[in-house]
Amino acid sequence: MEAGAGTHRSSNPSQFSWSTLSRNLLLAYQSFGVVYGDLSTSPLYVYKNTFAGKMRKHQTEEVIFGAFSLIFWTFTLIPLIKYICILLSADDNGEGGTFALYSLLCRHAKFSLLPNQQAADEELSAYKYGPSTQAISSPLKRFLEKHRRLRTVLLLVVLFGACMVIGDGVLTPAISVLSAVSGLQVAENKLTNGELVLLACVILVGLFALQHCGTHKVAFMFAPIVIIWLVSILSIGLYNIIHWNPKILRALSPHYIIKFFSQTGKDGWISLGGVLLSITGTEAMFADLGHFTALSIRLAFALAIYPCLVVQYMGQAAFLSKNPSSMSNSFYDSIPDPVFWPVCVIATLAAVVGSQAIITATFSIVKQCHALGCFPRVKVVHTSKNIYGQIYIPEINWILMVLTLAVTVGFQDTTFIGNAYGKSFLSLCYAVILFLNYLMLSGDYPKLFMIMYANFPGVSYWGPKLLHKCLCRVRNRGMVDILSALFHTFIRPMRLACMTVMFITTFLMALVIIFVWQKSVILAACFLIFFWFIEGVYLSAALMKVPQGGWAPLVLSAVFLLIMYIWHYGIRKKYNFDLHNKVSLKWILGLGPSLGIVRVPGIGLIYSELATGVPAIFSHFVTNLPAFHKVLVFVCVKSVPVPHVPPEERFLIGRVCPRPYRMYRCIVRYGYKDIQRDDGNFENKLIQSIAEFIQMEAVEPQFSSSESPSLDGRMAVMSINPVQSSLSLIASEQDFISIDDSIQSSRSLTLQSLRSAYDDENPQIRRRHVRFQLPSNPGMDPSVREELMDLVQAKEAGVAYIMGHSYVKARRSSSFLKKLAIDIGYSFLRKNCRGPAVALNIPHISLIEVGMIYYV
Repeated sequence: MEAGAGTHRSSNPSQFSWSTLSRNLLLAYQSFGVVYGDLSTSPLYVYKNTFAGKMRKHQTEEVIFGAFSLIFWTFTLIPLIKYICILLSADDNGEGGTFALYSLLCRHAKFSLLPNQQAADEELSAYKYGPSTQAISSPLKRFLEKHRRLRTVLLLVVLFGACMVIGDGVLTPAISVLSAVSGLQVAENKLTNGELVLLACVILVGLFALQHCGTHKVAFMFAPIVIIWLVSILSIGLYNIIHWNPKILRALSPHYIIKFFSQTGKDGWISLGGVLLSITGTEAMFADLGHFTALSIRLAFALAIYPCLVVQYMGQAAFLSKNPSSMSNSFYDSIPDPVFWPVCVIATLAAVVGSQAIITATFSIVKQCHALGCFPRVKVVHTSKNIYGQIYIPEINWILMVLTLAVTVGFQDTTFIGNAYGKSFLSLCYAVILFLNYLMLSGDYPKLFMIMYANFPGVSYWGPKLLHKCLCRVRNRGMVDILSALFHTFIRPMRLACMTVMFITTFLMALVIIFVWQKSVILAACFLIFFWFIEGVYLSAALMKVPQGGWAPLVLSAVFLLIMYIWHYGIRKKYNFDLHNKVSLKWILGLGPSLGIVRVPGIGLIYSELATGVPAIFSHFVTNLPAFHKVLVFVCVKSVPVPHVPPEERFLIGRVCPRPYRMYRCIVRYGYKDIQRDDGNFENKLIQSIAEFIQMEAVEPQFSSSESPSLDGRMAVMSINPVQSSLSLIASEQDFISIDDSIQSSRSLTLQSLRSAYDDENPQIRRRHVRFQLPSNPGMDPSVREELMDLVQAKEAGVAYIMGHSYVKARRSSSFLKKLAIDIGYSFLRKNCRGPAVALNIPHISLIEVGMIYYV
């Protein structure tokens, strides 16, 4: 259960030693293969899509110069000024993305909806971030903290931005790989559409199969491709500027933007969607920050990405100003003949790599959502020992792959390309109908699915009709026209997804300027108005295309948003039930130290989400079984709104009842970027931490009145350094533990043999056998020695993990929507995600589950 190893890095390096510089240069090199693949391949299609439709009648030199000026200033103001100069400075201890901004806001104002937060969490070293640790109250802050609905809306805005990125993660790989293989048919007409689709599917499967290698290896593999690509487009851009039209340098003046709109009018405003494609992938610079450092991303952008892309866009504009007829294939036509084939191959590879940025960002976002209670439990694999944020999520990876392949396979051959996407969508509809029919026949959720089944044919009819309208123009044509249709179906949605995320990020950044950086509201308003004006113009142009395919990311985002919110709503209702049904301490104290039952040797770890109080499963267990363990520890594993919790600050230890009861509380805190690894050492660290707490309690004045009944809630931070001997216990690691005959064991010979067989079958999670002994300290208090002896003997007798196997149901008096969310949505997600015991790495052989029904 220990967090992933790694060296935490400072977000603002204060010293530029050679080792720091070399490390950042190495990370900058890796960032080319992960962060900048999508952004660097935009020249393949920006001008073509800018001068599409009615803009074909405006292909004059001044309009082309104006288009380049728009691209240049958009590329300068948003990626360079907003992201590189401002947003990368708003990292959350080295982490980026919309959730990092939300986490910062939750720590500096009471915006968080996480239920089990404590004042002790504010003492974490990673909690205090910003120019001042002194919180400043303001009317705006008090207004937002007072209204819970506004905080819920803020969370929904953050989730929607995250969902747009995830939806983009489905669309980007499909269009990138199909764009890549299309270049092969342009150069070699012998390839059929079916062969190209098969090749695209093979590339996609290979791309997603590589993800398990980790960001580090994938980056080293992909970075040379992007670097060669950047050198190629820089050289081609310089050649085109010098050879075709050096006057393009004048277009750096924003005066040409005014000329552009004066000559194009409304057509120019609609064409902004094509200009917007020049900055797709920008959000990945901030979202993927946890995989690298702010300095490395800045170095890569300032020294390579920015100059290479500006020169390439300038070179294409110079070429098009003299060759406007090549607008539909501007990039490939601008390549000099002697280097056409090498550049074509590099362009194909670079387009494939362009999908990596959004896939990596999706992993980061899902992990953050999961840690903050907004996504079902999934397996998270930490792929680097040095960088915390480099992770891999198998379930998400394969889901993205299946969805992307479903999109790609829809374009199989020319005979039905006019309705290919419609048929693929229809096939998906039929598959879902069959699945719903199976659920109805099995008796699960009949009422809801009968309603959905009755209305689903309407969806299966109108969805293909809309897509058929976008694709009917390419019936019986080749792969180049397929890509034109793909533009209408996918590129326009990508525009909307890209600008929506930027719009939300600007809003959150304005709040960070006020509440975290503690700058004036006027400065935040200037930032918000300036960038919202620019992004609002682009967003309005993108929204015009919603009926023509822009609805696709909205639908995907709505599905993911619904999943996230239902999960968050369900766990919040479950926590509130536990909170209002806690066991009374007076009832426990009235039972006496024996709790009215037999206390057998051993340690019982009772898992609950409550940070204070005794959960209802404890009374449910006690009233149904005649015996319980001699030492009880109520364990709460929770997430806090910081990216990482240092190991020495992870454990909070306290008492639940007076000393004779031998009942303790342990709160294990993780950041939203921490990985709960199973190193087989959690039990030993827990025992040592409790022993240190017992020893500290005997000497610390604030813990001296241990017989007071009001003990619950008084916690102390216990360091969990590697298990070693201390003043409280002497630790010795053994390959095999022979339990002393003088210690009464609660484990039968059968159970011990099962444990041995389980360890033999699972050598990768084999627990360390550490035996504790009391030091020969004659000055130790007798009551402390007795309590420590009970703890050691209980550890030798065995540890059992007790969890609630909960069934959450809505009350009969609940509204229809609540029953829909809890009985259908949350129940379905809970049954089909990883179980809590698996997520917490609890050994199955030692697990005891207590069944309970929660009526919320």
